[in-house]
Amino acid sequence: MNSLIRKAGIWTISLLAFSSCEDALEEYNPSGLTAETVYTTPEGFETLVNAAYSYQRWWYGKEEGYNIAETGTDIWTSGAGEVYRDLTQYLNLQGSNAALTNEWRELYAAVNLCNGGINRIEGAGLPAAIRPVREGELRFLRAFYYWHIVETWGGVHFTTDETGGIVTTANKTPVETFYNQIFEDLKTAVANLPATQPQYGRVTKGAAQAFLARMYLTRGMNKEALDMAEAVLNGNYGYQLESNFANLWNMGNLKSKEVIYTVDYAANLALNDLSNSTFNPYGHGRGSNNAHLLFLMKYDDRPGMIRDLPNGRPFNRYMPTRFLLDLFSENDARYESSFMETWYANSATLPAGIAKGDTAVYVTRKNIPDAIENSKKYQTYDRDDVYMADGLVKDNLRYPTLSKFMDPTRASLNEAQSARDVFVIRLAEVYLIAAEAQLQLGNKAEAARHINIIRTRAAKPGKAAAMQITAADVTLDFILDERARELAGEQLRWFDLKRTGKLVERVKKYAPDNAINIQEHHVLRPIPQTQLDAVVNKAEFKQNEGYQ
Repeated sequence: MNSLIRKAGIWTISLLAFSSCEDALEEYNPSGLTAETVYTTPEGFETLVNAAYSYQRWWYGKEEGYNIAETGTDIWTSGAGEVYRDLTQYLNLQGSNAALTNEWRELYAAVNLCNGGINRIEGAGLPAAIRPVREGELRFLRAFYYWHIVETWGGVHFTTDETGGIVTTANKTPVETFYNQIFEDLKTAVANLPATQPQYGRVTKGAAQAFLARMYLTRGMNKEALDMAEAVLNGNYGYQLESNFANLWNMGNLKSKEVIYTVDYAANLALNDLSNSTFNPYGHGRGSNNAHLLFLMKYDDRPGMIRDLPNGRPFNRYMPTRFLLDLFSENDARYESSFMETWYANSATLPAGIAKGDTAVYVTRKNIPDAIENSKKYQTYDRDDVYMADGLVKDNLRYPTLSKFMDPTRASLNEAQSARDVFVIRLAEVYLIAAEAQLQLGNKAEAARHINIIRTRAAKPGKAAAMQITAADVTLDFILDERARELAGEQLRWFDLKRTGKLVERVKKYAPDNAINIQEHHVLRPIPQTQLDAVVNKAEFKQNEGYQ
């Protein structure tokens, strides 16, 4: 039995993504250096820690990560350009799915790198002041990667040992074991990490506390979740909500004080490893943030319109459900700050009666009377043009477009890479974690107070009072609705619905296109078939229930 062993760059990384029994052993180590020589020098160990961070770029700001973490929920369904409909609409989802296969491979590579660093840090020769900080970072990252694994696939393979040779078996480990380790690692991270780091993007004490609060909430440990959320809110870290929700998405404001933890993409796109055959035996790298491509409707074939930088390059992958669009009241500024409805003529060839800069296309969540639609010189797509009466999608090419991640600073209109950082944890989420924990503890008035802080910021001028809620308004479904309004598109939704036991219920209720095929077993994803084919203990390491 042969497996795929990846020796990348100057550290050894062994993957659980095994090759088939007939494949030859593949080793990749262009530098000739090994773990034994790298882990024992401070310079080498710093390289290892930096590499451990880099694996976040396989998920955050990437199409595979969006399909696993955001689509297939109550708020997003497939646009015409969708690639992974088996994830978004549960169309015969199986272990052959490429997005799941890629993320499994990279997440386990990341865990293995963290395991090696944690277990060898004593011999790395790090200065006494730096050693606990680097251990805290690696422990945070191991917990972070293991959370993605256990929530996506359930009780699959678990180890805290570095894998340095050929492995032919995998274990099935209870979910509780994963979380015991996650909590242990995060507590160490909280204890070891400083409030600030000299390099932007490194994990801090506040980030570890915020993520630990999310983990406590995930496991129903509501008192602990509240305490940890309050530690962040009252921790004197300098975090603060942006005064205007729209400011969060300004490319000139990537280092907002609202952001607690981020995946930092370099303005020099070459540093984000779009192509990296030296350090990646698969012949490609992680690349920069691609989110700006994925949510855009097809606008550049409409009369008066050509593709340009301000309007983006439309991959047309995901579109909002009608339910998501209806969640925003007229008093809520987050709708206009999150969605784009108007496209202005920019072509040299213009329809009759339309000048450059005039409205060329208008797509709205509202109904427009036919007489008014017919009177317009520009093209209109209203609610009934986009959705059927039952909420099923009628037109998956034209729809209100999520604009949060657009990047008009790209070098060219066809540039697929963006230097936009991915906001993994924002202060707004911590308020919502505290609110949900308070609700579960029976403190609805306190839950409403935390939610109202978010809703006050979200209010249009003069509408703050109208945006306030009372204790009687607070339910779990209301909090999920509020999380959708605040966090739509931020790679959390699938986890939110699974955590609350609401995935199947809310997809069936609010996302009719996704509801057609969803079943109870879809709360876990299928284990990649490449993994199942590779192990010799097939009787013990089986596919997740419900998948072939």
